[in-house]
Amino acid sequence: MEWTVMKEISERRSIRKYENRPIEPEKIALLLESARLAPSGNNAQPFHLIVITDEAVRAKVAEISHNQQWMRQAPLFIACVADLRARITDCEGTLVDENSPEMDVKRVIRDTAIAAEHIVLQAEHLGLGTCWIGWFIQAEIKALLNIPQDKFVVTVLTVGYPAEHPSPRPRKTLEELVHHEGW
Repeated sequence: MEWTVMKEISERRSIRKYENRPIEPEKIALLLESARLAPSGNNAQPFHLIVITDEAVRAKVAEISHNQQWMRQAPLFIACVADLRARITDCEGTLVDENSPEMDVKRVIRDTAIAAEHIVLQAEHLGLGTCWIGWFIQAEIKALLNIPQDKFVVTVLTVGYPAEHPSPRPRKTLEELVHHEGW
């Protein structure tokens, strides 16, 4: 079997140490384009991407992400934001946070996660490392990045050239995970 994208999938690791080296603009453009091409239910494309390279803004994001100071080493953050209005036309007054029960909220979060993972795999292909950050409070990250209340920040991806090469983490076997024709 030829290993195409499986190489990137199998070699991807969560990187928490980065080289002090900027990312070339053409590589950033490829990361963003990979997200743009991600599939979404009904082709709603319910996500926005916030590119963060400013050192002061990255420091504030790290601080409100439970003071994970290692994040600051990454020269690029990409906030992946789900847009509720892509599926719900009348969402005025709807607060999107960790406790939202609406099904369409779950759909826009799912579709935004797909786009984020496209970025992660494209980054791996380009020799970049990433880490998903989801440990922040919606109200705080929205205020910092001026994100409207009807949006949900799915993740902030840290991106940069890896300064570490972690070993693979243990994974369950297919027999433990896969069911056929039902549970």
